[in-house]
Amino acid sequence: MNFDWDWGVVSDFMPVFWDGLELTLRALLFGSLIAFGLGLVWALAMRSPFAWVRWPVTAFTEFVRNTPLLVQLFFLYYVLPEWGPSMSALTTGIVGLGLHYSTYTSEVYRAGIDGVPGGQWEAATALSLPRRRTWGAVILPQAIRRVVPALGNYVIAMLKDSPMIAVIGALDMFGEARSFSNETFTTEAYTIVGVAFLLIAYPASLLIRFLERRLALTS
Repeated sequence: MNFDWDWGVVSDFMPVFWDGLELTLRALLFGSLIAFGLGLVWALAMRSPFAWVRWPVTAFTEFVRNTPLLVQLFFLYYVLPEWGPSMSALTTGIVGLGLHYSTYTSEVYRAGIDGVPGGQWEAATALSLPRRRTWGAVILPQAIRRVVPALGNYVIAMLKDSPMIAVIGALDMFGEARSFSNETFTTEAYTIVGVAFLLIAYPASLLIRFLERRLALTS
């Protein structure tokens, strides 16, 4: 490999870098939406009064949380299509990231729900609010507000794990850099991608800290 920095190589890499950046951000956005949505579903299901709902959800989330994301991506992309419909590499990556991190966000939601003062439940009961309205109008708004910073931390963690989708053919920033570097025997692409991850993750972490302080002041 050539270890001398070459701006010509950088110029050649940038067009595919922007393609990889777009794919990375798409995977991050839609993966986060899946993680946030499913995480809330898992958290509510694990509070169900019915054991036949709680136990399977608990077993599933524990299994996903305790197996490597890379293995899950390989399973979704190479094994699952033998039993059902197949998905593109990008869709598989999004689903894999979202499903994996939903098991972590479910614990965040659980902590937020447990942190709602008991008096809120008692007040809703005293007002004879239906169970659905109690959750939708009283409990969840307070719980979610408490856990926004923690959810943001998992978005950053998902960003740092997003290069794993390259192993199934979804050419994110890292995937584009690896392909380009293998063809040109250069290292500039890896450096650019590393800087790009830093430029995305660091401002996001500052924003999360700001939100954490802001929410703490207004709570």
